Amino acid sequence: MRNILVFMVIAIIGCADDHETMAPVTSEPSLVDSSAGAVDNRGLIGARSALSGGATTVFDASLDAFSFPAPNLQALNQVRHEAGDVAFEAEFGEDPTGPNPGLGSVFDNISCESCHLGDGRGRPPVGAEPFSSMLFRASVAGKGPHGSPSPVPGFGTQLQMQATTGITPEIQAAVSYVESLGVFSDGTPYTLQVPHYTLAGLYRPLPVQYLFSPRAAPAVFGLGLLEAVPEIEVLLRADPTDRNRDGISGRPNYVWDEVHQRVALGRFGWKANNPSLLQQTAGAYNGDMGVTSQIFPAESCAGQYPECITHPPEVDSMTVANVAAYTQTLGVPARRNLSDPTVLQGERLFYSSGCNGCHTPTLVTGNLPGVPEVSGQIIHPYTDLLIHDMGPALADGRPDFQATGSEWRTAPLWGIGLVQTVNGHTRFMHDGRATSLLEAILWHGGEGKNASDRVRRMKMSDRQALIVFLESL
Repeated sequence: MRNILVFMVIAIIGCADDHETMAPVTSEPSLVDSSAGAVDNRGLIGARSALSGGATTVFDASLDAFSFPAPNLQALNQVRHEAGDVAFEAEFGEDPTGPNPGLGSVFDNISCESCHLGDGRGRPPVGAEPFSSMLFRASVAGKGPHGSPSPVPGFGTQLQMQATTGITPEIQAAVSYVESLGVFSDGTPYTLQVPHYTLAGLYRPLPVQYLFSPRAAPAVFGLGLLEAVPEIEVLLRADPTDRNRDGISGRPNYVWDEVHQRVALGRFGWKANNPSLLQQTAGAYNGDMGVTSQIFPAESCAGQYPECITHPPEVDSMTVANVAAYTQTLGVPARRNLSDPTVLQGERLFYSSGCNGCHTPTLVTGNLPGVPEVSGQIIHPYTDLLIHDMGPALADGRPDFQATGSEWRTAPLWGIGLVQTVNGHTRFMHDGRATSLLEAILWHGGEGKNASDRVRRMKMSDRQALIVFLESL
């Protein structure tokens, strides 16, 4: 973080209402040239390119790989990015006379950076560690306002594990794992870790049939590019009735836009339950840190404790917009080792296994007002931004707007090979249950089962090549 004097005019930034029609993007490896910037026969840059984030791509594979501003930032957005960086790292406290008052009364962490270390991925705790980069969504059966999950009486829609002085945290939690054994077709055994969560120390009893979903903090780079993808570009890839009979029937999640007071396409979060980065930022302040804003003026613990009464916002609209702008303008790390023979072999296996059926390699961005740097870019995030049924093994049983309890948004794969470098772990999936990329593949059920089964049938050298390809992204 670099401290600077900030002079700026902040505009509220939301998703573009751009319904520009885009030509279908090819994802056939035979149409992709191996050189960066190559153009296939449909006029679009192929996925075999170092430019994962288009002009926002950063050529750095160090510990800071996820934390660089997009290199094409113009002067005003550079200032906004720097201000957002400062706010992203700022720690909140409970002292009303301190530099950042307003923490709690219940919360999960004290800053954005504390969950998204290095702007990267969270993980489950090891041993007696606290849940420092995970949270727990909760609800009861039925629908809340505007079709949202119905809050748990006395707890809301998030179970917070910390509290300020004199307040009892809502819960204490622990996770343990049971081994699930399997065998690849070539006879090689594998083990998956099935998580089991224990909740204790509840400040009051939970309902008998509450719905519960652990979530690891996702990486936050490249999000402005995903926000700039036109809605029609997403909808063109939806196939809710599986018309082409490939076993994949992705569909959009439509959610409530609190900023614009309307229903909108969900893009962010593990179930695509947030329509914009501005709303996601304000929601994280509110749910994760117990900090109110103009967008979410009520405490997350409203009605639970006397301290949770209505009061003026604890973070101003400019700061919320700055942090949203920061996540909009973080660069995307470049893809690496494009000409490596093993990477090329793994790339072919990625397509032949059908992984690209959900993990769409190439998208084209439209116009994101106020952020021209992410507009009009050809990008390679390996996501379709749709929700897919991933089968009973991954189901949390908790609907979220139109997403069912077994549906999850396709996670982007760009930068996934640098998680070990940046975050020091290789924990994947929504709750970090997978301890490697190969385990993450094996967990895929439902619409991902055909692809996962094809990987199970591969010989060991092919499985290894597939992972080497993923590590190049």
